[in-house]
This record gives sequence, C-alpha cells and structure tokens, in this order.
Amino acid sequence: MGIIKTIGIVGPALIAASTVQAGGWNEKAPLLEPLSETAVAQSGHMIYVFGGYPRLRITVDTAQAYNAKTDKWRYLPPIPVKTNHAMAAAVDEKVYVIGGQATAGGRRVNGRFERQPPGFMDSVFEYDPATNKWTQKASMPSKRSGGVAVVVGGKIYVAGGRTQETGDNFAAFDPKANRWQTLPNVPTQRNHLGAGVIAGKIYIVGGRFGPGFRSERTDALEVYDPKTKKWTKKKSMLRPRGGVNAIAANGCLHVLGGEGNDDALSGVFPDHAYYNPKTDSWKRLADIPTPVHGVTGLAFYKGNIHFPGGGIRIGGSSGNIIHQIVDVSDIICR
Repeated sequence: MGIIKTIGIVGPALIAASTVQAGGWNEKAPLLEPLSETAVAQSGHMIYVFGGYPRLRITVDTAQAYNAKTDKWRYLPPIPVKTNHAMAAAVDEKVYVIGGQATAGGRRVNGRFERQPPGFMDSVFEYDPATNKWTQKASMPSKRSGGVAVVVGGKIYVAGGRTQETGDNFAAFDPKANRWQTLPNVPTQRNHLGAGVIAGKIYIVGGRFGPGFRSERTDALEVYDPKTKKWTKKKSMLRPRGGVNAIAANGCLHVLGGEGNDDALSGVFPDHAYYNPKTDSWKRLADIPTPVHGVTGLAFYKGNIHFPGGGIRIGGSSGNIIHQIVDVSDIICR
C-alpha cells in the first residue's frame, strides 16, 4: 500500500502530517522534539508528553501537549524538575507527573561513556490546564523510576519501577486528599513495564528485572483488584519484552513495542499484541511500522491508540519525533 504524507512545520505550534500506512497504522503531527523514556497522560482529547531525554541522554523538563481534535502540539510551562522514566496520569482534568530519575545513568563525554548516579525521585507535580501552572504535591512513599501509573476511581496507582530498594513497590495517590497509601507488593518485581485498566482492575505486563536494557525480561501478566486488594496471575505475553508500551482499549489490553529483541539490529520489538480478559488469551496484530520502546503510558482517542515518540534503538539515546497511531476500533474484547 502506498504512503500519503503531508510535511508539517516544527515550531511552537506544529501543524503536521498525516501518514497513511498498511495494517491500520497512520502518523499524526510529530512531537516538537525527539524524546524517549517519556511519561504520557491523557485527559479527554488532550495528550501530554513529559520529560525524557533526546538523543544525547540529557534529561529534560519538557512538557508537550497534543490536541487530538486539531492535530497540533504546543509547549507547556516546563516541569519544575528535569526527569526521565517518570510516570504520569490525569484525574479531573489535572495532570500529574510522578517520580522518575534525574539523570540517564550515564552519558557520552568526548566519545567515552561515563556513568552517573540515576538520582531516583519521589516528587509529584500537578499541572492544571485551567491556570497553566504547576503545583507540588505529596511525595511518593519511595523514590522510583520506570514504573507505571493508572487511574481507578479517582486515585492514581503506581506500580513497579527501579528504586534504591526493590522494584515491587505499589501505592495509590488520592489527589483530593493529597495522600499516598501503600498497597500489597506487585508479585513479580520489575521495571520498564506496561499497564492498563479494564473493568476497574489494573493489569500490569512485561518489563525487565535489572537496571540495564540488557537485563532479563519477563512476559508476566498480573491483575490487581482494588476492591479485594489482591493480585492474580494471568496468561503470559507471547514473548518476554522490556520497555513495553501498553494501554487498555475496548476491554482489551494492547502491548506495543519494547526492547531486548535479539533478532533485530535495533534491539527493538515491532510486536503489537492484545490480551482478552474474557478468554485469557493473546493475539498478535500487524507490526508497528517504526518499532519503538520507552513511552510510559499511551493514549486512546476515538478508536485510535496514540504512540508518540520513543526510542528506535535499544538503550536511551535514540529518541524520535514520530507520532504513530493505530486504529483498533474493531477490536473489542467481550
């Protein structure tokens, strides 16, 4: 199938580009700057991308907002701290950026790789679109990066991630009370995982066990019920993937991309598969045109999954501006 593309203009207000591709995949207006290891949140037709780092592994405080109705991006006031591998979620039209780490854990200086302490963070910042301002909120119970954040019943649940202790921490934040609650640990300790909410239950999937991108990966799928406060294991993914990108849509859990693919020079998985809770089964769909990893949280709007930016090679120095979408409106789990 041919490709139809309209080139946009990169700037404070971006008008771009719709690209039509095979397999239900398209492209929308690209990010204003190339980034990976970002945090994504959605509030209605607005999609937000926070932090991360570009191709030089320099952590940024960038905040970008995408209007799905107009296909345009714009910059927001910077996050009060520079962060990568953060988590983000939206509640009552306000957006929260949670944790992350202050550095990329290392960077190249004069052609040599120099390690840096990751600087795990427990900070929570609230962005209010009505005032266009940031406010600091109660800190997480522990510092962490590379976890996931989802919303159930007006509370933000944060699971997994890298910490100075373990990666199995699990806690919930109540924005109205500005208070955290520690919950039963995630059964499978991991970071760089994906998550989604289906029928009020939290599904966490994939990820890796260690700090580096070559760490052992997992295919584990586990479900938490906030009503019973218990975890349940479900059928594992089709293959282990770290750095996965996930979202729930139409009662299905979609898992896209990820890193650790030994069969590809890029080290990135092209996989797009979804899990059906009704049948406890997985099905693979058409591959991602540009395989990426390192987008914590995705967005779902009018039948399309939005997949902005991410790393096109294993590791954290390959951020890109591509904004991919896939139509999953006819995939319904029931």
